[in-house]
Amino acid sequence: MIGTRTYVAKREEVTRKWYVIDATDKHLGRLAVQVARILIGKHRPTYTPHVDTGDFVIVVNAEKVGLTGKKREQSKIYRYSGYPGGLKSQTYGEVLDRRPTRLIEKIVWGMLPKTKLGRAMYKKLKVYPGAAHPHASQRPEPVDCFNW
Repeated sequence: MIGTRTYVAKREEVTRKWYVIDATDKHLGRLAVQVARILIGKHRPTYTPHVDTGDFVIVVNAEKVGLTGKKREQSKIYRYSGYPGGLKSQTYGEVLDRRPTRLIEKIVWGMLPKTKLGRAMYKKLKVYPGAAHPHASQRPEPVDCFNW
């Protein structure tokens, strides 16, 4: 086809926006999918796989995230130190009680690419346990992640 070209975004052309998502009573997995989608940039028409076209995401009220069924008692998060016997596990409930931001961060990290690009995307995620966050000067837009 002559005359049609595929658009490829360049790093210098990307303008980033800030979004704020309230996690109150949102299901953890569905919330994480939408957050990862915004971080990667798949919500934009200019999405390019090898360029970080994503936006910044602020997740507030992480301690109020919803879990369905018995996930609070049965689902686990694992950490491995690299040494024999160094595998540690915690249930979702224990993680939410001790450090509620860690649960959302860990689930979203699992949905991002494990490359330099993925690490750059992950740095644009800001998670806070309560409703307050220090990013008001960026004027983040509220997002209802289920009507996106």
